Amino acid sequence: MHFPYSVSRGWKAKASPVADEPQVIGPYPLAGVANQHWQTGTVQHTVVVITDIHAPPAVIFDLELDMDEHSASLRKTDEVAVTSTGRPALEEGDEVSFTARHFGWRFSMTSRITQYNRPYSFTDEQVRGPFTAMQHEHVFDIQPGGWTRMHDRFTVTAPFGVLGHLALRLAVGPYLRRLLEQRAAHIKTRAEADTPFVE
Repeated sequence: MHFPYSVSRGWKAKASPVADEPQVIGPYPLAGVANQHWQTGTVQHTVVVITDIHAPPAVIFDLELDMDEHSASLRKTDEVAVTSTGRPALEEGDEVSFTARHFGWRFSMTSRITQYNRPYSFTDEQVRGPFTAMQHEHVFDIQPGGWTRMHDRFTVTAPFGVLGHLALRLAVGPYLRRLLEQRAAHIKTRAEADTPFVE
């Protein structure tokens, strides 16, 4: 099952259930399923988080690309974000380098904004970091009444193997979901506080 784009370039809302076993499937892996790629020797895991926010897409889009807000939303990880431009707000082609504490260790990753379509969607991808590959798709679907359904689709690829699969399925995947949910809750609070909403 995949998540087709809607007219506003957003992913449709229902995520697939988590399967008990890894599956080799089409171009978009099931939400929350470790997806084995035998030919490339990697294992892939995708987490989808959907959040309904009573604010316009443009407000949420800008908050999501504000690295000061990003660090504030993940304060417990001691995250520091340094942008390639020196500005907190990112645009297409900009890079940001993160350092943060996860699982008791200090990790670093640099990401680039590879797709930018304000206020509907943007994508950031790992340039350097702990994963073989990482892609985070952000989609903002305006709903009847003017509120927004925000979709986070976070896909990581790691070296294949029993340990790699177990790490993604049992530790990294659930941990990434908690981080995405924590960040989404922060963005929801900020967006709804900044724009009092009347349906």
